[in-house]
Amino acid sequence: MNSAYFTEEHELFRKSLQDFLQKEVVPHIEKWEKTGSIERFIWKKFGDMGFFGISYPEAYGGLNLDLFYTVVFLEELQKIKSGGFAAAIWAHSYLAMTHLNAEGDERIKQDYLAPSIFGDKIGAMCITEPFGGSDVAGMRTTAIKKGNKYIINGSKTFITNGVYADYYILAAKTSPDKGNKGISIFLMDTNLKGVSATKLDKLGWRASDTAEIAFDNVEIPEENLMGEEGKGFPYIMQHFALERLIMAINAHASAEYALDYTIDYMSQREAFGTTINKFQALRHTLVDHATEVEHCKIFNYAAIARLDKGEYVVKEATMAKLKSTKVADEAIYNCLQMLGGYGYMEEYPLARLLRDSRLGPIGGGTSEILREILSKMIIDKQNYQPAVK
Repeated sequence: MNSAYFTEEHELFRKSLQDFLQKEVVPHIEKWEKTGSIERFIWKKFGDMGFFGISYPEAYGGLNLDLFYTVVFLEELQKIKSGGFAAAIWAHSYLAMTHLNAEGDERIKQDYLAPSIFGDKIGAMCITEPFGGSDVAGMRTTAIKKGNKYIINGSKTFITNGVYADYYILAAKTSPDKGNKGISIFLMDTNLKGVSATKLDKLGWRASDTAEIAFDNVEIPEENLMGEEGKGFPYIMQHFALERLIMAINAHASAEYALDYTIDYMSQREAFGTTINKFQALRHTLVDHATEVEHCKIFNYAAIARLDKGEYVVKEATMAKLKSTKVADEAIYNCLQMLGGYGYMEEYPLARLLRDSRLGPIGGGTSEILREILSKMIIDKQNYQPAVK
């Protein structure tokens, strides 16, 4: 236990969560990985346990706990051999629900945030587009107001929970000629006429459903605008620090799991008359990775502590995701190598971990985009400020 950040209560929560995951989730993981569909009952069980409400207000059924409970939640989700299951859970709880809480009015919070906390509704965040990728401002989906409704046309892609969600948090252009100043955020029920979602076939994150979604003259009421019209881009930017730190934590936790598994394997696997944990080349490679993962973890914890105090940590969060996902990718790659042929077998966890880890440097802002953001801050001395006070 890192006593600088985690209390005894945090560790009791960790143990309770571990027990829950082993009993309620792990027995179903292989089925969900094969089908690419997570059954609805598990969402309700998470809700009943309060896991979706960790960081949300008590007024809507949440627990209003500090961010290190979220860290515990994320870390343990990475240690049950399914990055896809973890992604589906945290995309609901920390992408879609974050916007409900931050920009939703009282009606939206009562009708969507509260049921999301209790596991009765599943949400998805719809930003990325087929022609946009990391270029959020270049999105083409439009929301044109007609009377007391908005008419939505366009498409989104790579949307986690996109097929099975009950609602979307949707970014669309209300003023297409204004660039990033013309983007707004909307709440959309997924059962509306004109909405169609197609499941995508992915390299990793197999348990999660990932969709390309099309909107054909979809009508939503004007009260489903979240926050102010034209403020969508600042709202999105405001929450990127948390999203990047989530992915950084996911990375260090999955790498730590891979290293622990590999250390255990090396202590049992014999070659040339001894266990392979006695071979210097393997020992030194492993401790190099363990050192880098530990560095990332300590940095990530420090950034989370500052974010929990309300500080704006966009630079640190960007650094955390950039470094942690790279370190995890490399560590997991070499852990698979240390298992030899067994690492390539699906019955061992490293094959899946390797596939799942490749999403880290891509999703939530590619490493190339993050380097350019950091270049502007470090080299060009650009000073980013909170978009919304």
